[in-house]
Amino acid sequence: MTNQATDEALLTELGARLAEARLEKNLTQAQLAMQAGISKRTVERLESGRAGTELAAFIRVCRVLGLVERLEALIPESAPSPMTQLKLGGRKRRRASSSAASPSAVNDPAPPAGAWTWGDKS
Repeated sequence: MTNQATDEALLTELGARLAEARLEKNLTQAQLAMQAGISKRTVERLESGRAGTELAAFIRVCRVLGLVERLEALIPESAPSPMTQLKLGGRKRRRASSSAASPSAVNDPAPPAGAWTWGDKS
């Protein structure tokens, strides 16, 4: 990431790194969305680099302040382990592996105990 990169290029790179970080945690987009209290569509948009004007505005402010290069530290590029590289055979990981949960639990997961939910007063 450099200061010469376009806003769109930075958003795309940040989105790809978010997706890699999500996959390293073995989370689906739906699981991440639930845990973050946002919609799955928002996660999809973030990972595709179409996060909207707020994030683009954030990048513009960082550019003005000379902080664009520091975004590298925010979401560092992930390096798969040698064993993972062998298993993938040079391909990039594209999906989280499924858990032993039932199909209905994947489509309508229950929030973990103590998780924030809409309507909480605390």
